Amino acid sequence: MNNPSRRRRRLSEHLVAYSFLGAGVLCFALFSWYPIVRGWLLGFQEVTFSQPATWVGWDNYRRLFADPLFVTAWKNTGYFTLLALVFGFAAPFLTAVVLNEFRHARSYLRMTVYLPVMLPPIVTMLLWRWFYDPGPGLFNNVLETFHLPAQQWLESENISMISLVLVSTWANMGTTTLIYLAALGSIPGEVYEAAELDGASIRQRLWHVTIPQMRFILMITLLLQIIGTMQVFIEPYVLTGGGPDDATVTVLLLLYRYAFVYNDFGMASAMSTVLFIVLGLFAAVYLRLTRGKG
Repeated sequence: MNNPSRRRRRLSEHLVAYSFLGAGVLCFALFSWYPIVRGWLLGFQEVTFSQPATWVGWDNYRRLFADPLFVTAWKNTGYFTLLALVFGFAAPFLTAVVLNEFRHARSYLRMTVYLPVMLPPIVTMLLWRWFYDPGPGLFNNVLETFHLPAQQWLESENISMISLVLVSTWANMGTTTLIYLAALGSIPGEVYEAAELDGASIRQRLWHVTIPQMRFILMITLLLQIIGTMQVFIEPYVLTGGGPDDATVTVLLLLYRYAFVYNDFGMASAMSTVLFIVLGLFAAVYLRLTRGKG
C-alpha cells in the first residue's frame, strides 16, 4: 500500500528538481548559447536591419583581415596586456604582502584598497580624466610643484597607453589584492616561524615561502588577468576614443566601431568570433591548470 504513494512522492520531488533544472538551462540557452550561435552566424552575413540578411560566406573575415586597423588593434591590445601584467599583476601582490604584515587597522586598510572597485566605472574614468587634464589636472600641478615639465598624458602617443594601464590597475587591483590576502592567510604560520629560526630575511621568506605557497593562485590570477585585459574597452572609449592616431585602439573598441559607428554588424561579428577563439585558448589553459590541481 505504501509503495504507490512513495513512488508518487518521489516522482513529485523529481518533477520539482527537473523544473528548476529546466528553467536554468532555458535561461542559459537563451542568454548565453543563442547569442554565441547568432553572433557566429552574423559573421557570415551582411546585415543592414533594413533588409533581410544575406549570406556572404567568408567575405567579412577577408575584409576584417585586410583592414590595417585589425593588426593595429591587436598590437595595442597586446601592448596594454603586457603593461597591465607589469603594473597590474605585481602591484596587488606587493600590496597584499605589505598589508598582511600590519597588525593594526587591517580592516580599514583593506577597505581602502577595495574602495576604487566600488566606484562605477564611468565615475572612475571621469575622475582620472581630471587627473590627466593638461590644464588644471592634478598630475601636472604636482609636476609643476617640483618644477618638472607638464605631460600630455592622454594626447601623447608614447604615454597614452601607459596612462590607460594606470587607470585600469587602480580601478581593479582591490579585488585581486583581497584574493592574495586570503591566500596569504592560508599559509601556516609555522612555516614562517621555521624560516625565521633559520635566519631567513624578509626577501628570502618572500621568495622561498610566500611565492611557492601561492604559486597556484598566482598562475590562475595571471591567466584571468590576461583574459580580462584583452577585453579592455571602457578606458580607451571614455578617455582617448582610440587616439591619438589610433595609438589606443583596442580589439573591443574596434569591434564597437564596426557595429555602432560603421553599422557593419557582419564585420563586428567576425571580429567577436576571432576574439572568442583567442580567449578560448586561454580558457583551455586555465581549465587544464585547474584540472591538474584537482
